[in-house]
Amino acid sequence: MSIVRESDLIGIGKKYQIETEAGDNMVVVIHDDGRRELYRYDEEESESRCVMTLSDEESRQVAGIIGGLSYKPKALETMEVALDDLRIEWYKVEGKSEGVNKTIGELEVRQRTGASIIAGILGDNTVINPGPDYVISSGTTLVIAGKKNNIKLLKEILL
Repeated sequence: MSIVRESDLIGIGKKYQIETEAGDNMVVVIHDDGRRELYRYDEEESESRCVMTLSDEESRQVAGIIGGLSYKPKALETMEVALDDLRIEWYKVEGKSEGVNKTIGELEVRQRTGASIIAGILGDNTVINPGPDYVISSGTTLVIAGKKNNIKLLKEILL
């Protein structure tokens, strides 16, 4: 697990210092205007150097890419992320599932399970925060958020 230190930068925004498992030291500065700056700390020079500046939109795109919204390595298909009670899981809908060719609204996902589908990924097409009219196709990987029990109920509907 990485070590993350957070501090306020008065009049600028927020600063996150991240020490990764690989031993790298990274600093992310989020400016109040939405820009993000990435720094790499060089221990030999005892100095942080800015390596990249991203706009708010670019930052969100990069976060999605790093978070696996558009591509998830096959070795991590069962990966889940847990934040206290909240979990985020990826679930690939198979061809014989009852949920295939039905919309999120038809399945009453939120009402019946309490879970949320936060993205649908089919091939190169990624739909972030799909609405009730989103049709779940065979082969779609759904990114699901909710408590463990909520996600279990949703998977039962999709089986």
